[in-house]
Amino acid sequence: QVQLVESGGGLVQAGGSLRLSCAASGRTFSRYTMGWFRQAPGKEREFVVLISRSGGSTYYADSVKGRFTISRDNAKNTVFLQMDSLKPEDTAVYYCAAGELVSIERDTYHYWGQGTQVTVSS
Repeated sequence: QVQLVESGGGLVQAGGSLRLSCAASGRTFSRYTMGWFRQAPGKEREFVVLISRSGGSTYYADSVKGRFTISRDNAKNTVFLQMDSLKPEDTAVYYCAAGELVSIERDTYHYWGQGTQVTVSS
């Protein structure tokens, strides 16, 4: 069992930056691929980025490539999402998730945080 708690969301102007954190409970954090997903009002939850168990592999959605950076600290059971050059279309609730597969598919992630709101004003 893994419990995930996101933090770091907020309101920022277009072009600004935010850093999200996701703290995991339990001693098995390093066993899981970690992903970030987001859900805007009226839209389905979509994949943003993932990082493999060791941190050696990452995969980004095209919409955030070059602007967002994912990292993890297995010693601290935490995954981070650095978001730069934010755009109004990045506005959404951001969720971190843990899964056993390296996958962009939402259904492959078994554990989810409660989400943190990111709002980018124009």
